[in-house]
Amino acid sequence: MHDQATIPFSPPDITKQDIESVVDVLNSGWITTGQKTKLFEDRIANYCNVQKTVCLNSATSCMELILRLFSVGVGDEVITSAYTYTASASVIAHVGATIVLCDTSGSDYEMDYNQLESLITERTKVIIPVDIAGKMADYARIFSIVESLKFKFRANGKYQEELGRILILADAAHSFGASRDGIISGSYADFTSFSFHAVKNLTTAEGGALVWKELSGIDSNVIYNEFMLMSLHGQSKDALSKTKTGMWEYDVINVYYKCNMTDIAAALGLSQLSRYANMLKRRREIARMYNNAFQNSPIEYLDHFSSNSKSSAHLYLTRVSCADEDKRNKIIQELSALNISCNVHYKPLPLLTAYKKLGFKISDFPNAYNQYANEISIPLHTLLTDSQVERIIIQYLKLVRLYI
Repeated sequence: MHDQATIPFSPPDITKQDIESVVDVLNSGWITTGQKTKLFEDRIANYCNVQKTVCLNSATSCMELILRLFSVGVGDEVITSAYTYTASASVIAHVGATIVLCDTSGSDYEMDYNQLESLITERTKVIIPVDIAGKMADYARIFSIVESLKFKFRANGKYQEELGRILILADAAHSFGASRDGIISGSYADFTSFSFHAVKNLTTAEGGALVWKELSGIDSNVIYNEFMLMSLHGQSKDALSKTKTGMWEYDVINVYYKCNMTDIAAALGLSQLSRYANMLKRRREIARMYNNAFQNSPIEYLDHFSSNSKSSAHLYLTRVSCADEDKRNKIIQELSALNISCNVHYKPLPLLTAYKKLGFKISDFPNAYNQYANEISIPLHTLLTDSQVERIIIQYLKLVRLYI
């Protein structure tokens, strides 16, 4: 009877250890940005093999602040995928730059890298690849494209001048712990933005982290300090520093933003990170169970494993061969009636009202639409039992064969 209970799509994996970590902070007398946040930043930097990490209140804030730090704004263009969540593109609009969307290739969910190359102009300042479902984009290819078109780049601002080329900012909301070409997510792109939202592999309820490689001519400590200012109203001292005896006085350097992480969130993140290796292992086990079941079936799936890539197995994306939107939606409804929660990742941005208002048309992105039209994301999380995975497989295959 228990196994027939509803299988949720993506519940947070919260343990007694996680709860006790948060309670300790609540009892400590210090609950906003403090020592726990700094420790979490250090642990993430170590995990990603980088020198510095900034933890903020969301991955969206992470992406927006790096665009602002690199003086991206009106008159500039930023390229991202048409097949992603709105955050990848909305941050471009937030800073006043022009959103340039790239279609997917005809065979997967990644950007069409040939089209990406053709979209680069003298106004292009940043490319935001998307590590969809936890599988990293082809950063080697993207860097090669950027280097080959370096002659087009026109710098605006000190950091753009120091970099001397288009900035590559990974939307790695899904790929914490993934690797490609033997390089862990966080160490490949120039800057990498992670999400720790409630549905992510590792959660702080709400939160995100920005990590970056050491870049020639750009001092990581200076960048870190600028992020501290930008995330806390431009205030010259954080709240913890101001509590020290006689240290109340501060200045506001610039009119900035408010998007810091709290110690409550960081405590949860630290606890989750301490067991993240096992969480990743379980996700990958489930992904392999699905792969084995769906081979030689009408269900196509994004393969999280290849000779040069190992995904974080955040989402299990499938497509139903020969199905259209109507059949896809009926299958999802039938699975829901069987107490199996599914989802769709994603509606391409040009299908959404906000992007229609900006002039985007889905007819210009045929590959993205085709990927979406018969896509179904089935549950993939660490609270799934083997018997629940088997139940999902049996019911999904049965319904697909019925509808096609």
